[in-house]
Amino acid sequence: MAIQLTDQNFEEIVLKSDKPCVVDFWAEWCGPCRMIAPIISELSDEYEGKAIIGKVDVDSNPGIASQFRVRNIPTILFFKNGEIVDKQVGAVPKATLASKIESLL
Repeated sequence: MAIQLTDQNFEEIVLKSDKPCVVDFWAEWCGPCRMIAPIISELSDEYEGKAIIGKVDVDSNPGIASQFRVRNIPTILFFKNGEIVDKQVGAVPKATLASKIESLL
């Protein structure tokens, strides 16, 4: 299960992590976000212990979305050592996201 990230816990969980982090910016009303939600959940299970997979509800946590200039959703940001190293906008196949995660490990 992906970690629910908020304006309050984002820095501690993502920016200070010693593991690569994948952050899915989404909203309940977003159709493509709902399409990739099961993929994010599967990746979270598959990379447990190797990478942190989290989700940010942009409606409930506008601070993080604004901080990272997320304009379209779904947007998936890939972090390593607290820095953004890759980005994916829009719904994509699971293999695309998995290969981006693999490149961070």
